[in-house]
Amino acid sequence: MIEARNLHKAYGETIALDGVSFSVPAGEVVGLLGPNGAGKTTAMKILVGFLLPSQGTAILAGHDVVRDPLEVQRRLGYLPENAPLYNDMLAQDFLLFMADMRELRGDHRNRRLSTVVEECGIGNVLTRTIGHLSKGYRQRVGLAAAILHDPEILVLDEPTTGLDPNQIVEVRELIRRMGETKTIILSTHILPEVEATCQRAVILIDGRVRADGSLEELTHSRVQVVTVAVPDPRQACDLFREIPGVKTVALDGVPDHGFQVFRLEMDGDGDVGEPTAEIVRQQGWRLRELRRDDRSLEQVFRELTATGAEVAA
Repeated sequence: MIEARNLHKAYGETIALDGVSFSVPAGEVVGLLGPNGAGKTTAMKILVGFLLPSQGTAILAGHDVVRDPLEVQRRLGYLPENAPLYNDMLAQDFLLFMADMRELRGDHRNRRLSTVVEECGIGNVLTRTIGHLSKGYRQRVGLAAAILHDPEILVLDEPTTGLDPNQIVEVRELIRRMGETKTIILSTHILPEVEATCQRAVILIDGRVRADGSLEELTHSRVQVVTVAVPDPRQACDLFREIPGVKTVALDGVPDHGFQVFRLEMDGDGDVGEPTAEIVRQQGWRLRELRRDDRSLEQVFRELTATGAEVAA
């Protein structure tokens, strides 16, 4: 549904995007993550046809955003980070104007206006001038305009900017609901935003894709941690190494009241639960903990920004 192919964008000598490629299938909600200056907004603007790429292609709903921009716009809803609104208009007049721009007519027009007003929680500000609204309400009016024509694709750039905590929860819930029927890509540097709304993340750093995968794939670890009380740690290491699929075994830290932490690195995605429990039972040891050492999305993000390494999902 959304496909970026080898996107490059340069502003003079500054490289904003350096060969960015990713795809978003229909019905998926994907977070475009990255630190400030990573190229997220530039990628968004190219996807919606606001900017032309220096090189590469962007395809939305089967249409090239450069060669067939009108067809792309008919299928697209776009909310920039700072929603472009007419500050002198009433909120309701702005939505009516956008309905005219989208060529909505008759009962369908009235239904869509009623729906977006309720979904975005702006019924109590419709008769107020947009310029007098809080930033949070302006953002919500912008979101209402973006989804007014019920597009199949949504591109949201920092959709919760300026919202208070309660509004953030409401917008996240709205995005999750819309994600059941629409294809959504949202840009953010707020990690909880992605964890709360997205099934997958694409991480941009310095204009390049450093990681692309489901949240489970990105945070998944091949290290399993065993905390057990053993009389001889070296013997335990030898026994754990004999478990099929175990690549290395390492002691982690100092014993805690007789309990020792072992880190078992696997050569695949196998599980050591049953064989480890069997060894513990046979040896008469006391087992405190057995878990996979999965990382948080924040840990993955910090590792990528610190090292510049790439994560293959």
